Amino acid sequence: MKLIRLFALACVCLGAAVLPALGQAQGSYPDKPLSMWIGFPPGTSTDSVGRILADKMSKDLGQPIIIKNKPGVGGTLAPAEVAKSQPDGYTLLLSATAPMGTAAHLMKNLPYSPLTDFAPIGQSSWLPFLLVSNKTKGLDTFEKYIAYAKANPDALTYASIGNGTTSHLVMLLLMQKAGVKMVHVPYQGSTQSQADVIGGNVDATFDTMVSVYPHVVSGRLNALAVSTTKRTAMDPSVPTIEEKGLGNFNLGAWIGMFAVKNTPQPVIDKLHGALNRALADPETERKLVALGTEVVSSQTPAQFGQFVADNYKLWGEMVQISGLEKK
Repeated sequence: MKLIRLFALACVCLGAAVLPALGQAQGSYPDKPLSMWIGFPPGTSTDSVGRILADKMSKDLGQPIIIKNKPGVGGTLAPAEVAKSQPDGYTLLLSATAPMGTAAHLMKNLPYSPLTDFAPIGQSSWLPFLLVSNKTKGLDTFEKYIAYAKANPDALTYASIGNGTTSHLVMLLLMQKAGVKMVHVPYQGSTQSQADVIGGNVDATFDTMVSVYPHVVSGRLNALAVSTTKRTAMDPSVPTIEEKGLGNFNLGAWIGMFAVKNTPQPVIDKLHGALNRALADPETERKLVALGTEVVSSQTPAQFGQFVADNYKLWGEMVQISGLEKK
């Protein structure tokens, strides 16, 4: 009995010693550099947003945030890496709709769960999709593009950043609503897919405004239509798909930040605050808007978590409509 009492006392003393230590560790966070994993190549929309945010948040947190790109498999390699990390707040994930919203509905062996393996921090961006075509066939308007596709089934090709990614699903929805057939050419990222559209190897692609619009400005691609209900402030001359007679077409991509599950809540709250302060900074906002993204912040990490869950459900329904099966 005396031995049991001594053991209990030792546990109490150990707990009393450990709790302040944990509090001190979280209070001094961060005391070393952080990494931010991105599942897409440099120059893509998620990467561009990530670098802007990392620069501002580094100054706020007093530690550098090092960007680590791990592209491929529709953006899922980076989340898979972060899911294996220590829950200490030093390994962050900046991810997007495809790896966190569609991948689980399309991949049998996805090595992570978007809804249970991560601790949401906050949203940063909302990005319209832009339908673009190359200059080779003279299909420089939405009307010409759809008319050609109707008259020539399977003659046109379209690129995506991977099977089941948002760029793939948005085009499938367009084909369904317009009653046309085109041939899918999947790639491992926007850089490769856009290069082949520009080069004339593929006819068209849907990609985020952030990523593809510079090629429109340079004159290398035609801007045909945007996927959202309203025209974008970046280029109000580009019509919406709904304007062209295809109703209920309002789709976009989001970008947001995560840590791995079981990261202490005070650390999540500190990162959430740093993210929102970065988004509220006028110069940071100017840079993000210049990319073509709408700046969006989450009131709380929990709010962002609910948004991710709702979006996950939405894209799951899109996959069902598309008829795609898990592979």
